Amino acid sequence: MADEQKQEQATQVSEMPETPEKPQEEAPQPEAETATTPEAAQPETAETPAAESEAAEAEPEATGTPVAEAEAAPETPEPEAKPEPVAEAPAQKARPVLGFKGEITGPVVKLEDLEKQQETREIDPFHEQLLRQIEESFTTVHEGEIVKGRILSVGEKEVIIDIGFKSTGIVSRNEFGDAEIKPGDEVEVFVERLEDAQGQLVLSKLKADRVRRWERVEDAYYNEKVIEGTIVRRVKGGMIAEIFDGLEAFLPGSQIDVRPVRDFDAYIGKRMEFKIVKINPANENVVVSHRALLEKELQKQREEILSKMEPGQVLEGTVKNITDFGVFIDLGGVDGLLHITDLSWGRVSHPSELVQLGQKLNVVVLDYDKERQRISLGLKQLQPHPWENIDEKYKEGDVVEGKVVSITDYGAFVELEKGIEGLVHISEMSWTDHIKHPSQKVSLGQLVKVKILNIDREGRKISLGMKQLEPNPWEGLSKRYPPGTVLRGKVRKITNFGVFVEIEPGIDGLVHISDLSWTRRIQHPSEVVKEGEELDVVVLEVDEENRRISLGHKQVQTNPWNDFATVYAEGTDHKAKVVRIEDNGLVVELPLGVEAFVPAGELKHSKNFQEFYHVGDELELRVVRFSATDREIVMSEVAKERAEEEAQRAEEERRRREERKQQEKAVKEYQRKAVTGPTTLGELSGLEDLKAQLEAAEKAAQEAEQEASAETEEAPEQPAAEAQAPEVETGEEPSDETSEDKKD
Repeated sequence: MADEQKQEQATQVSEMPETPEKPQEEAPQPEAETATTPEAAQPETAETPAAESEAAEAEPEATGTPVAEAEAAPETPEPEAKPEPVAEAPAQKARPVLGFKGEITGPVVKLEDLEKQQETREIDPFHEQLLRQIEESFTTVHEGEIVKGRILSVGEKEVIIDIGFKSTGIVSRNEFGDAEIKPGDEVEVFVERLEDAQGQLVLSKLKADRVRRWERVEDAYYNEKVIEGTIVRRVKGGMIAEIFDGLEAFLPGSQIDVRPVRDFDAYIGKRMEFKIVKINPANENVVVSHRALLEKELQKQREEILSKMEPGQVLEGTVKNITDFGVFIDLGGVDGLLHITDLSWGRVSHPSELVQLGQKLNVVVLDYDKERQRISLGLKQLQPHPWENIDEKYKEGDVVEGKVVSITDYGAFVELEKGIEGLVHISEMSWTDHIKHPSQKVSLGQLVKVKILNIDREGRKISLGMKQLEPNPWEGLSKRYPPGTVLRGKVRKITNFGVFVEIEPGIDGLVHISDLSWTRRIQHPSEVVKEGEELDVVVLEVDEENRRISLGHKQVQTNPWNDFATVYAEGTDHKAKVVRIEDNGLVVELPLGVEAFVPAGELKHSKNFQEFYHVGDELELRVVRFSATDREIVMSEVAKERAEEEAQRAEEERRRREERKQQEKAVKEYQRKAVTGPTTLGELSGLEDLKAQLEAAEKAAQEAEQEASAETEEAPEQPAAEAQAPEVETGEEPSDETSEDKKD
């Protein structure tokens, strides 16, 4: 029915423009008549409803209805038929774009008259039904909608589509791509505009596809649906996957798999399932993830595995990641750590030496922390420990071959087999070579022959030796070099405590610092010898068991201290030269080459003595202490003056004692005479003189005591006689006082 109506409309449109052909021929621009494009035909189709309404108005006139009588205007029925050409003439004249010139060529119909005519006109039921059918045949279309249409014709560049609108639309053939289309096919198109500048319906097939694709994207995103796509290329940070009809989505590298991806190119062209994790409608960006689907599946497996996890279980896993400290094993949704120390009983420098990515292994669960959900795995625990039957394979004294696996400052570790290592100490590498570092004898990875010296089964340690495979030069050394043997050796090393002298290749002896000189006070061996010099030594002692030799240099000469005891006896005065200034005194050299020490308290300038004495100064000194056993001479600069002062003080004291004795004798004589008779005037005067003498003597004694005490504080050492002198003096004074009291 709709097709028949459209054909009738097309017939009316084609018949209507036939009447005004003459005015079109008179138009100055005949080019407008040749416009046969769909754009030119479209306005004619738009005028079809107007023609139908005019035809409907003409029907009552043809049937003789009293329309003219009902109108209040005095116009006759004949003029009513004339407005049709008048109304159509301006429409046809608009095509040559002539415009209105202001001339009135026919009768004028007012708008009010037309409105009255329409109000009073009776509606024909057939005409009303026809209009309703025509309106129902058209679809209500809005801009921005996606509608279905039927292809009417397919050209080389254009496709005409009918969407049920009053006009058809044209879509470029390129928008269909390589798809095969034919008239009658139904397609979805996007209504961009209902009319453009030419009144044409604007449709788009590409926009309709784009909108439908994005609707599918939003549906999959909000409903968390699983979609499929193909990885087409690699970009920075991930891959590009094609999901819906050429729509590309970004797949980050971290979202490809739960395991780190090593080879991204292997995924190009691979079809996979994805989950949309992020969208941006503004620029139609889509981010997908394959890892999210895997994690969802692995979560179920993880919960099932952890519910049954317990230490001691043996599980199969896949090497997921390799680090410096161990290997991460995928147990089927759960990761466990296989530490490097649990890979093998032997030494492992890096886990990659034993395992590879993707390798399947049987491991045992060592520990499971439920709170932190951490699993510790072990591989070597599935193999027997090599130390369990160590006695069957190795014994002390055996010579075996091993590989050097580690070198330290104190030795080298040699691997006898996986899990069994021994240490070759640096002292066990050579009998004679002076090795400063084990790398001078061995290198990593080198195969060496060693001798088993000791096996510690509890500590699981093995002591090895390399020099034991060679003859021991220390055997019989005491017979070759008995004590007292004089040798000449080369100074190989100087230390703070002595000098090492090489007496034969590889055998050194120690000359202690105290055995370098009889006479010198040596602070460091470098004062006497230098490295590389030859030195005469005497063998003092040989210890073959501990491989030690004691040597002496001063023993080559006779001990001069027996002669020094006579020359440098205590109390003798000598001239000495300052050779060294120390914190607590001076070191001086005496004429026979022997050194002596002068304490700071024995110097004239004892305070800040470093400012008054210099190296090279000659001093007059006295020996205050001599010890041949300790080889020590102590001298003093003030001892001589102090001895003279002590002698003078002793002389004065002797004189005062004699005077007191005479005074005591005179008192006793007086007392004896007083018993025989009365005292005379002469005796009384004599007593006065005696009293004055006693007081003067007492005052002089007190002054002498004060001077003696002051000197005692300054001098560090005083003879015993000087210390006892004041006691004698104080012991006699009370006797004088007693005699005087008796006299009184």
